[in-house]
Amino acid sequence: MNIAFLLQPKSDTAFLYDDFTLRQGLEKMRHHGYTAIPVIDREGKYITTISEGDFLWFILRDSEDGNLQEVPLQNLEKTQIKDIIHTDKNPPVPITATTDELVERGMEQNFIPVVDDWGSFIGIITRRNLLERFAKYKD
Repeated sequence: MNIAFLLQPKSDTAFLYDDFTLRQGLEKMRHHGYTAIPVIDREGKYITTISEGDFLWFILRDSEDGNLQEVPLQNLEKTQIKDIIHTDKNPPVPITATTDELVERGMEQNFIPVVDDWGSFIGIITRRNLLERFAKYKD
């Protein structure tokens, strides 16, 4: 199966730029009602997926005595998303990925970022779209 049929294109997908502030990121996630969202750079390259938990753990940092301490909320307007991302928890698949790869990823995450041959973000495949496609062809 050609996975392009399952693709929700970038133009129809909410995403964040890595130079957005934390406040901009949180506002966009809240507006769309998402708990996780792809992050790309200004050249369109996929970087990672950021989640509510990433924001929360940045805001509630460990202090030197081991207790949680809050980062002042005004820092949400000064800190960029690229300053809090570390590793990719949600690696992308190439547009040439197999159905088996999609199923494996879909069991672990709500959406699968898709990139072209140059690593540019071209969209996502949602778990819902994947399941609907298989349900349609199960008989």
